[in-house]
Amino acid sequence: MRRVLVGLLTLLLAGCAAPIAPADSALSLGSTASAAVAAQVRTAKIASIRTTDATKGVITVVGTLTPAPVAGTRIPLHQWIPSLKRWQEVAHGYASGSSVTITTVQPGSIRTYRIAVGAQAPYAAVVSPMISFKHYVWRGMFKKGLVAAGGAGQPQFTVVPPNEGPRRAEADLLANQGGYVWGEVDSTGCRYVRNWLGNLTDGLVRVSLHNGTTAITSIRMQQETETWLNYDISGVARLRLQVADIRSGYGPYVSIDSLLLCTN
Repeated sequence: MRRVLVGLLTLLLAGCAAPIAPADSALSLGSTASAAVAAQVRTAKIASIRTTDATKGVITVVGTLTPAPVAGTRIPLHQWIPSLKRWQEVAHGYASGSSVTITTVQPGSIRTYRIAVGAQAPYAAVVSPMISFKHYVWRGMFKKGLVAAGGAGQPQFTVVPPNEGPRRAEADLLANQGGYVWGEVDSTGCRYVRNWLGNLTDGLVRVSLHNGTTAITSIRMQQETETWLNYDISGVARLRLQVADIRSGYGPYVSIDSLLLCTN
């Protein structure tokens, strides 16, 4: 009798232990669920960043947002502030389709930027890859003062004071007959100089630019004339501007209005 019961139990258990199909396995079910709830991904990217007005210091940033957020979504532009060791919003724009344009006014600088998009279901918040940008802005040549000045024949290199010339760009250069006068500025971080020259001398003078003591370009000016002396000064750390008498009755006298294109 015991043998008969054991046999019946064996048959019943064998019937209940039929193999489970792979599609119904726990592993397969988990994979299917994960695929169904996979997180949606949005990307943000700075497509271009450039200086659009070097006089006012305007930077224009164009970003791409994929997929496009809701029209009118506020998109901040962040700038990394090294002294504070943190990101700071400096401007913002509003999404239009998959694009956004942001403008900001900044002093000359070399800074790192990014854009960001807030969370919008089913997308999480996202920030763009960082971009380092050199922002060149025009500033007065004498904004940081003269490094040195000199010459021969009682030279006078007189920068117009801030209350009369707040741009710090104007100066008068004088010397005695047969003399010359020069002044130097720190031009590190600058790549171009633009000089307006007005010759008030009663004769002929030479105006020149130097990399330290090495002349790099010059121009002759006739009595009571105006002209420009512009030059690429990339790599010049100490820019010298000099006026020398060639032929006059009282000595050289030149007024200047000078600007540097710099990142500082």
